[in-house]
Amino acid sequence: MKILFYDTKSYDKESFEATLKKFPGIQIDYIRSDLDPRTAALADGFDAVCAFVSSNVSEATLKILHEKGVRLVLLRCAGYNNVDLEKAAAYDICVMRVPGYSPEAVAEHAMALALACNRRLYKAYNKVRENDFSLAGLMGFNFYGKIAGIIGTGRIGAAMCRICNGFGMKVIAYDVYENPDLKDFVTYVTLDELLAQSDLISLHCPLMDSTYHLIQLDTIKKMKDGVILVNTSRGALVKTEDLIEGIRLHKFAGVGLDVYEEETKNVFEDRSDEILEHSTTARLLSFPNVMITSHQGFFTKEALEAIAETTLQNALDFESGKKSPNQVQ
Repeated sequence: MKILFYDTKSYDKESFEATLKKFPGIQIDYIRSDLDPRTAALADGFDAVCAFVSSNVSEATLKILHEKGVRLVLLRCAGYNNVDLEKAAAYDICVMRVPGYSPEAVAEHAMALALACNRRLYKAYNKVRENDFSLAGLMGFNFYGKIAGIIGTGRIGAAMCRICNGFGMKVIAYDVYENPDLKDFVTYVTLDELLAQSDLISLHCPLMDSTYHLIQLDTIKKMKDGVILVNTSRGALVKTEDLIEGIRLHKFAGVGLDVYEEETKNVFEDRSDEILEHSTTARLLSFPNVMITSHQGFFTKEALEAIAETTLQNALDFESGKKSPNQVQ
């Protein structure tokens, strides 16, 4: 099988090349361009393409891939809302994903953001670099004994629940489906109850019609004053304009974001200064209690190895006709 690998970063190539040794029947060509209608024609002669959450797998892209003979879209990520699944079915293109590469990696990063916001680590670091060892502006609060509200208790959300429980926090959660593995230390509540009670709110749910802009002005107003909000899931779970308004209203002790509404293309890559200046993500950077990282929650050695392993196994399963739970279309 020949795979064209889009939006290649150096770490992608290293992890996939190392894993490829166990899959001798697969050949990969790597390109830096991301997948969209302008670049889809580059897949001419390939059996499959490998794409990411930022890729544009729309009807226009799928039409070109179909014309070029591509039969499989391999998503090296869990999310697939960037794929037009109806059109993929119409063009007889299979879509497969990596549903659980390293839930602990993302959950640990979520807690790292929460701690950094709470203890003002970014501000403390900069103060000390300027030879200022004063404690002014650095006060946080104990997580021990506080309430952690976890929205979404799949694999990553469950890992975050376990971390918060380990910190001695009371853990409450909201999800359409309750996770039975958490019954000993997690109490499920309504969304309104979670918003009103939590000192830390961490988002770990997929992006769907029902969760789009889950966090907006109405839900922000229901939160405690001085709450910490963390999002390592999907950017569009939060309405950025309303988040900015909530920050201006002094609702948050801190906000930690690893994803943002403009995540279809990282606002810090390949953007002119003028565009960056007017992006809502850049506006968030102007607030001293906001910490933003560059969608790195998944970025651990173990996670990259798991992504490569699962993606290549997906390709092998497709080629052999084996049914896989990782197939989304």
